Amino acid sequence: MKYTEFTRLRDLLADPQAAAILEKHLPGARQHPQLDLALDMSLREIAWYPESGLTADKLQAIVRELAQLG
Repeated sequence: MKYTEFTRLRDLLADPQAAAILEKHLPGARQHPQLDLALDMSLREIAWYPESGLTADKLQAIVRELAQLG
């Protein structure tokens, strides 16, 4: 599967390699108290919420690494 900034968080977390990339850039994100609310959102949508910690630079870095998986 090809991952992009529009891939749902649920799908990324289901792939151990993609989940590891997310954890690398957003340590502890899997324990975020609002994780359940974000599972059906894309990374791009999540980045709109400052409390996510997903800055534009982090989003770009994650997307670059995810692209290497496909």
